[in-house]
Amino acid sequence: MKREAKVLNIVCIIAALGFVALAVMNALTSPSFLTTDNLFVTMVCMLMALMFAVNPLLYLKDEGRLPIPFQKRKALKEQAAGGTTLPQSAPPLLDAKGRAVPPDVRSMVAHMKQKQP
Repeated sequence: MKREAKVLNIVCIIAALGFVALAVMNALTSPSFLTTDNLFVTMVCMLMALMFAVNPLLYLKDEGRLPIPFQKRKALKEQAAGGTTLPQSAPPLLDAKGRAVPPDVRSMVAHMKQKQP
């Protein structure tokens, strides 16, 4: 599985670089770059490059090889605060009518979900 993912990522990187090269070549070879057709071709090439570059970037992020700025600082702040608070990325807890529950109810529900020895 690792080998297949590596081959897929290499193919995606080559395709992304190819589309970026097409966009640069379009910009350099066209006599008037600011026409509708040239801008459309450039944007399509850049969008395709982005689509092919997302897969390798997400793979690197999942493997932990792609450093994400400010992520370590946020994790350190949560550990310094005690780590008992709910993460901000958790989906909101809703009642039966679809309203968000107050923070004290949310903390009680989180306390009840913890395993008791």
